[in-house]
Amino acid sequence: MRRELRVWDPWKDFGTLQERINRMFGDTMRTFYPTDGEELVKGTWAPAVDIHETDDSFVVSADLPGLNKEDIQIDLKDNTLTLMGEKKFQDKVSKDNYLRVERSYGSFFRSFTLPQNVDPEKIKAKYKEGVLEVTIPKKEEAKPKQIKVDVS
Repeated sequence: MRRELRVWDPWKDFGTLQERINRMFGDTMRTFYPTDGEELVKGTWAPAVDIHETDDSFVVSADLPGLNKEDIQIDLKDNTLTLMGEKKFQDKVSKDNYLRVERSYGSFFRSFTLPQNVDPEKIKAKYKEGVLEVTIPKKEEAKPKQIKVDVS
């Protein structure tokens, strides 16, 4: 029988849990306080974000469909990376003709504390097909190094 050792991280799913609670709270409030949909057009929203680590960097990928690169701002201050901007509502159809508005519009704001081992001078961002990808390189001394073992 093969057993695996897994490290338990109590904070791993915290972001997902927070998003579920926010969504549940928002749905509940709309049930008790129905609106004409105008509030769905205005307000704030939070884009979905994936963060992964490679040997050389950390990569933040954010879903920002329907935005132009001019609508996105990326700031770095005090080791905190902040993504912000605004998704504007498109008035292609008269507001009276909408039956439902479920897509999110308005300002967005996401902040992430970066580890100390990153090189803030070499951060790069690209935006393609509605996905913003921010690559945050690690400092040279933080990258894993292989040590050759000599056999004598």
